[in-house]
Amino acid sequence: MSYPPDPNNPYGQQPPAAGYGYPQQAPPPVPGYGYPQQAPPPMPGYGYPPAVPQTMPGLVTTARVLLFIVGGTQVLIALGCLIGAAATKDAVNKSGASSSDFISSIGDAAAGILVVVGIVFALAAALSITLGAKYGKGGNATRITTIVYGSIAALFGLLDLASGVSQGITVSIIFGLLWVAICVIWITAMCTQDGVNWFNRPRY
Repeated sequence: MSYPPDPNNPYGQQPPAAGYGYPQQAPPPVPGYGYPQQAPPPMPGYGYPPAVPQTMPGLVTTARVLLFIVGGTQVLIALGCLIGAAATKDAVNKSGASSSDFISSIGDAAAGILVVVGIVFALAAALSITLGAKYGKGGNATRITTIVYGSIAALFGLLDLASGVSQGITVSIIFGLLWVAICVIWITAMCTQDGVNWFNRPRY
């Protein structure tokens, strides 16, 4: 017959102490002490590149359309200048004036000026159309070229506007204001963040 152990008996069987041959339950892991933690979601604008635009931004598209319109207008002006130069030269030849005549000299000078102006407008038209065509696949060089082109063109527009205001020529005032506004659109479209992202986007 067995008796329960007396807890006051120092020679009796003692209950097993925790930690001596018996497994203990591991404490729950504390985050940050050797255990991986879930990475926080990335925050946009903190070390991450901006979103790549998939389509051409609206203001960049407007600048492109204006480049094509201006380029077409410049082509027409160039053709008009060259035709006018040829017509002036032909009129001088038909007038029967000698090469030393004053009328002949004036006619030749006018024809020469028209030819030069026509060539300048033809080159400007080529640049406008080429820039507009490169907006689809062009890189940062296209953007910088547009800024330089718009800045130089805006300077001529301001000069024409100042001349029209000083002389009271309404046509020059209207043309100068319109031309400066177009140039401002070109420059602004290239300097906005959307424009910068568009021309700096990766190409595969």
